[in-house]
Amino acid sequence: MDAWKPMGWTVTHAVASILLAAIVLTGCVTPVGVRRKDSQEAHRKLTESVLAGENLSAPTMQVLNRSGLAENFNDTPADVISAIHKGMPTASEPDRLFALAELSFLHATRSGDRSHYLSAAVYAYAFLFPPKSKDTPDPFDPRLRTAVDLYNQGLAQGFTEKESRRVVLKAGTYQLPFGELFVKIEPGEFRWGPFRLEDFVAASELDVRGLRNDYRWPGVGTALVGSLKHVKGEYEREFARVPSSLKVPATAFLHLENVEEGLRKGRIEGKLALYTTQESTSVDVGGRTAPLEYRPTAALAYTLEGSQVYDLELKGLLSGDLALFKQSARFKDNVFLMAPYRPGRIPVVFVHGTASSPARWAQMLNEILNDQELRNRYQVWLFTYNTGNPILYSGGILTQGLRNVVKELDPQGKDDALRKMVVIGHSQGGMLTKLTAVDSGSRFWDQSFKVPIDQLDVSHETRELLQQSIFYEPVPTVRRVVFIATPHRGSFLIGGRISELLRKLISLPLVMLSPLQEVFQRSPEAVANRSLEEDIPRSTDNMDPDSLFIKTYASIPIASEVIVHSIIAVDNPDDPQEEWNDGVVAYSSAHLEGVASELIVHSGHSTQETPQTIEEVRRILLENLRQP
Repeated sequence: MDAWKPMGWTVTHAVASILLAAIVLTGCVTPVGVRRKDSQEAHRKLTESVLAGENLSAPTMQVLNRSGLAENFNDTPADVISAIHKGMPTASEPDRLFALAELSFLHATRSGDRSHYLSAAVYAYAFLFPPKSKDTPDPFDPRLRTAVDLYNQGLAQGFTEKESRRVVLKAGTYQLPFGELFVKIEPGEFRWGPFRLEDFVAASELDVRGLRNDYRWPGVGTALVGSLKHVKGEYEREFARVPSSLKVPATAFLHLENVEEGLRKGRIEGKLALYTTQESTSVDVGGRTAPLEYRPTAALAYTLEGSQVYDLELKGLLSGDLALFKQSARFKDNVFLMAPYRPGRIPVVFVHGTASSPARWAQMLNEILNDQELRNRYQVWLFTYNTGNPILYSGGILTQGLRNVVKELDPQGKDDALRKMVVIGHSQGGMLTKLTAVDSGSRFWDQSFKVPIDQLDVSHETRELLQQSIFYEPVPTVRRVVFIATPHRGSFLIGGRISELLRKLISLPLVMLSPLQEVFQRSPEAVANRSLEEDIPRSTDNMDPDSLFIKTYASIPIASEVIVHSIIAVDNPDDPQEEWNDGVVAYSSAHLEGVASELIVHSGHSTQETPQTIEEVRRILLENLRQP
């Protein structure tokens, strides 16, 4: 039997040969060691969690490994979660709770089981708000932000209907893997002034497009966007100018009671509250104050998604009778607010340009509404109008509208903030803005009429309309005006055949034509320019550099008590200054002497959307805050 062995072969030789072969085959790799990761992999590992994929974070993997359950999780996740829920003798309570939150969320993501989303939120809440202060997560613990997001997203997904993908917030009993969650909601919790908030969507599921920055106010609570439904018969003065088409940023927060005991007994009780940015930006939990999470950018973009306001831009130029608001009684002067009136906040009023709409301020609004220094000190008002109508007619609606809103909101004149108003106008909107800050005297009247207004043989309503549209005094609440790409001396694009074509296309409103017709019929001797009867100028005629109107308009100085700023777009800065323009307005037309500031922006005419213009507006608004 041993004849085949080489001479001198022994057991010792055989063992040595086996060891030598093992060393060669392993290439001298030790059982424990390191390998060098590339930088991208290293960065991923630092923030790895189930929120960024299906890989668990290192702290959760540590709990699984210590419990000997790591290999079981993929096959029997519910059993592993149940085992850790029942307890781990050597793991700290924060370690166990965080692992349960992350494991539950991953299992819910894979299975679609809403009960595990809700349990993830419960575990995360218990981790974030422990009954003992010594167990409160350290602010430098990376699990803190992950736990907040697990709570926020667990709530959002736990209350989301699969088919509609709407977040449905209802009181009742919800099943959890280890028991029940009993949710209470106070009656009227979803009321927002005279509106009811409804049709909620999770802000995290809205992919914002068209805005440069997508702002998120980090905090606790599931960030939502809600729609408005007016409650029949309800009215609140502060909300009267808020359109029902607005989408509102909101946050749902589920306050859990005695969560530690509830986890042991299998019955969790909680009270669900809904917050808006006007109501609160923080919440108190067990003596601690935590910021609430909001996504205002998502609400702004959702408001404009599919909005008919874009369709109205060209229609509003061509038709003076086009109704810009369905609720005409509430918005008869076309001034509306982006949020309910708050005393102590300064109005900043935006006036858009020709063939445009308030939607064209979206970039600027997104920056201002999300600026920590500005958002709690200003309130945004917007003015819209049929941009083909004569400038004086639109200007009269604006100036009277601002007076009306201030009187409605502050009838006793107690709110000093309303008297620091900033009006910002782009293009033709800048021309209207100037009319809020001038004393025109009879300059405009004398162009067209030969007798004083009180000598006209017209009705009281016609006289009021003429007075509002032709005689201007500074609006007393306007502190500053900002002109953006404004054709103070007209636009070089207007005139000749272009004006003739636009005059044929643009129709004027009956509410203006009827009073003028009354003047022509009852007081023909008072009309200085009879051609008006046949061809009433449109806004485009008013912006003709050779028109009598623009020459008179340009000659009227701005009231000395009003602070003036100019932002002028120049698309060809390398050309001589006398040739500068933005494609629509020449620098020589937009430039004003004696202004508090003038900024030249390398841009086309729609410069209100550029970062440089927005930053300049921000600077001006901050300056307005500093000055008494």
